[in-house]
Amino acid sequence: MLLCSSVSGRSSQSGIFRDKTISSFSRSRSSRKSVMASPPILSLALPSDTGRVLSIQSHTVQGYVGNKSAVFPLQLLGYDVDPINSVQFSNHTGYPTFKGHVLNGQQLWDLIEGLEANDLLYYTHLLTGYIGSVSFLNKVLEVVHQLRCVNPNLTYVCDPVMGDEGKLYVPEDLVSVYREKVVPVASMLTPNQFEAELLTKLRIGSETDGREACNILHATGPSKVVITSINIEGNLLLIGSHQKDKEHAPEQFKIVIPKIPAYFTGTGDLMTALLLGWSNKYPNNLDKAAELAVSSLQALLQRTLSDYRRAGFDSQSSSLEIRLIQSQDDIRNPKLTFKADKYT
Repeated sequence: MLLCSSVSGRSSQSGIFRDKTISSFSRSRSSRKSVMASPPILSLALPSDTGRVLSIQSHTVQGYVGNKSAVFPLQLLGYDVDPINSVQFSNHTGYPTFKGHVLNGQQLWDLIEGLEANDLLYYTHLLTGYIGSVSFLNKVLEVVHQLRCVNPNLTYVCDPVMGDEGKLYVPEDLVSVYREKVVPVASMLTPNQFEAELLTKLRIGSETDGREACNILHATGPSKVVITSINIEGNLLLIGSHQKDKEHAPEQFKIVIPKIPAYFTGTGDLMTALLLGWSNKYPNNLDKAAELAVSSLQALLQRTLSDYRRAGFDSQSSSLEIRLIQSQDDIRNPKLTFKADKYT
């Protein structure tokens, strides 16, 4: 069992972050006579009403996937976001070639140590997306533990990116780590249909199956589960579930999503970021948060599709880069065009 301690081995001062109101981060002049006191970190000293997010995801120089797809929307919704880039690539891997570097577990821990050494390790939320190795995922679990030592109320939002449409695109060993170690410590999970099937060992062929998959995941840990896309008899659905306490059945709902004849990159990363952003603003109304997230995403996809067509490009011939910057109004103030139907 892991115990709370300083990640750098020194005596930790992290306890000062346990209260959300931070009184002072200035060092005493008497103890630093020859050095000017450092100014406070305002995102800690004067925290926003929304929160402070640590986002561990991939990064591309060009295009919008991973952190490039998640950080800006969360900032638009009022969050302070600190990104750690698990990879740094020239572009996403759907292009004919890409170049770049992959962060390893020790390098991730070095960054956590640097934050902890300067008393910067207080976060309200942790967001994780694509992770490509068991060793890195295990290190992320250590990060979860350490963040909760600093803030026991940390919300961990996990998009368990493993594959889609029956195809794995991570090492198979990752599946059991997600199922046995990550799911129990997550606050919210946002799998797609295939990932939910892997995590629950349940084939999802109906809405009833989707709801049961949510129940299985609730029993393991997370209070909020959103299966972001389920294809049932040609219909595309989102199924969400919020178990507010163990004594009552979860509140469950669905949103019917239109099928768009195109493939987009970065949409899963964006959807999870939007669900984090809106569910924190509506903590007891996951259905409302999902309505806003889906409405934002669909408006962005329609704009992306329209712009590609306007440029004379066949939208069905390749993966499309989403129009994130051009859709910022739809992210900040979405028109509620999609409604949730609650299950009874």
